[in-house]
Amino acid sequence: MTRTLADYPAEVQDAVARTREVVATLHAELPRWELIVWTAGNVSQRVVVSPDGVPSADDLLVIKPSGVTYDELTPESMVVCDLDGALVDGTRSPSSDTAAHAYVYTHMPEIGGVVHTHSTYATAWAARAEPVPCVLTMMADEFGGDIPVGPFALIGDDSIGRGIVETLRDSRSPAVLMRNHGPFTIGKDAKAAVKAAVMVEEVARTVHISRQLGEPTRIPQADVDSLYARYQNVYGQGSAAPATTTKEQDA
Repeated sequence: MTRTLADYPAEVQDAVARTREVVATLHAELPRWELIVWTAGNVSQRVVVSPDGVPSADDLLVIKPSGVTYDELTPESMVVCDLDGALVDGTRSPSSDTAAHAYVYTHMPEIGGVVHTHSTYATAWAARAEPVPCVLTMMADEFGGDIPVGPFALIGDDSIGRGIVETLRDSRSPAVLMRNHGPFTIGKDAKAAVKAAVMVEEVARTVHISRQLGEPTRIPQADVDSLYARYQNVYGQGSAAPATTTKEQDA
């Protein structure tokens, strides 16, 4: 029998409440970046239930309800499911893509966030069943190479999830173009997956435009590897960033 949220420890219930806030906020990013229309698309995030913080098949996910417009979404409207896709908490039916998200979390424990959109340019590449070639340094940075195409799969069961996992398990790309469907992105959390969704649309658009001018030039693999390593490990304000003085910190 499926557990309800009340059956989980208080710390898990608190984590779910925080995740509902995060996921509701991140859904607003999809229309902001023009990645969806009407009620299409969804964002989810894993909630680890183990006290030691290790992801497992017992985890939960928070996702939007099915067929609800974005201006109606609130933290309270987010639904909670287990990784079998069964509803654990919420008053509405979960997204029709819930089984796909759950399959990814079950089979890729390192993943904490999944996003699906029907963004125009990325979906156009998916309709052609054609990978987006790595011809931009931005692509090398974020995707580590081409953005791959996944198999055609029908909505409603875990077939899409299987295609995502099969395509991305051995890929550096956090995005896959599911054939005749659209992009799915993954990340360490939902924010990272939303970023990947924004980036995949941007590069899909830019590469499409470049093709109108002629065949774009691929970046050599050695340079792709170098760019990817730098962006993933050095870029930004991580531990590799130069130390700042107290005066600079106060600026």
